[in-house]
Amino acid sequence: MNSSKYFTINVTKHTLLLEAAIIWTFAGGMLLYRGSSMLEASSGFSWEKIVGCICIGLIFFVLVFLKISRKHVHRILTLEGDRHQFYEFFNPRSYLMMLGMISLGIFLRKTSIVPLASLSLAYITMGIPLLLSSFRFYYRWFYYLPVTGNSIS
Repeated sequence: MNSSKYFTINVTKHTLLLEAAIIWTFAGGMLLYRGSSMLEASSGFSWEKIVGCICIGLIFFVLVFLKISRKHVHRILTLEGDRHQFYEFFNPRSYLMMLGMISLGIFLRKTSIVPLASLSLAYITMGIPLLLSSFRFYYRWFYYLPVTGNSIS
């Protein structure tokens, strides 16, 4: 008897889009929260720094994260079949990338290689495009239509 088939959670593509949106929102929100907390704790807060983070985060969003989120949405919508494992909102490469980024962030924060004020700015800068990218997933989840061969945006 194969017990793994009884303990799998299969979901629709629609659900995968929502899962991805929530994960990207959580990641972006966590980075923004930790970055702003670290910035406040390091007495390095200034509006100029925040505006700089927002500008660089928006540039990152436009130049990098729009393409990444578009690829993830397209991959989800073009998965073969109707139901998929609950963790398929990312491909294995994306999980490795996420693991690497989380590990690097923890390593830099714990070792103090990078000053806290600088690291907080990096967290805020990366949190902005992650949070903004989550809106593409929410949009595609809210206006979900199965792929019919037309291109998606």
